[in-house]
Amino acid sequence: MTRNPHRVAFAQRADVPALPQIAVGHAQFETIHPFTDGNGRTGRALVQSLLRKKGLTRQVTVPVSAGLLADTDAYFAALTSYRDGDATPIVERFSRATVLAIANGRQLVADLREIREHWNGVITARSDSAVWKVADLLTRRPVVNAVLLAQELGIESTNAHRYLNPLTEAGILVEATNGPRNRVWRSPDVLAALDAFAERAGRRG
Repeated sequence: MTRNPHRVAFAQRADVPALPQIAVGHAQFETIHPFTDGNGRTGRALVQSLLRKKGLTRQVTVPVSAGLLADTDAYFAALTSYRDGDATPIVERFSRATVLAIANGRQLVADLREIREHWNGVITARSDSAVWKVADLLTRRPVVNAVLLAQELGIESTNAHRYLNPLTEAGILVEATNGPRNRVWRSPDVLAALDAFAERAGRRG
């Protein structure tokens, strides 16, 4: 890819509002379209990198692209306008998609916190039990097995059932496999929240 110093300098400026700046950077990348394959993935990664650099996100990947592509005709028309010298449509669409995506992410965080607080009332375990650590893990890793518990929490695989069984009995986990080998459990509540997040992110109109 040709490295244009003016384009890079613009992306690094600190005196430009962040969302318009990222929108123009995105539109410029899509205009250059430097790769034979992988432009979409690279463009999405660029957006996330710039959002973090500008301090708009920290740990969450904001689904801006889904919002931009909710109306593909309007998105491509905005890119065409940019290539014709008018950046206003792509800045407007990008800013709107970003604001909606951030709101969607905040809703997901709120949903996960509500789920986790509800679990506090149905889990039966001592206050120092690793069951609580497993419950915390489920809010970010809703599908687990003994190997994952060992990697993330240091729980020996032979002891995993001691912490998974109480969560299963409480209805927090459901076993997704049959048989004694390679057992996997999933959290329906967390997976439903993630599905709702994805549906909102890709909502048309």
